[in-house]
Amino acid sequence: MTAYIIIVEFTIDTADMATFLPHMLANARTTLQREAGCERFDVLRPAGSSDRILLYEVYRDRAAFDLHGTTPHYLAFAAATAAWIRNKSVTVYGLVTDPTSAVAV
Repeated sequence: MTAYIIIVEFTIDTADMATFLPHMLANARTTLQREAGCERFDVLRPAGSSDRILLYEVYRDRAAFDLHGTTPHYLAFAAATAAWIRNKSVTVYGLVTDPTSAVAV
């Protein structure tokens, strides 16, 4: 199995960040606690930014990530925060296992 890595970037209205962030942190914490297929879930804020949140998530494989999107805690998070999200982008990454070889995707 190959790790499935995503980076998610949110742009949130600055006025809504204080309300959005506790939901985001709870989702990350619950994902790590309840989903065996989630190996890492970091919530990051770029230095000097008041309206952006970046997620670094590592799942055991694509199936574990797909399962994450169906969990009650994720669905509750998505419903609760939808109105505060101005923009969301998701990028899938592959782990480079050897710089001289192909990406393990």
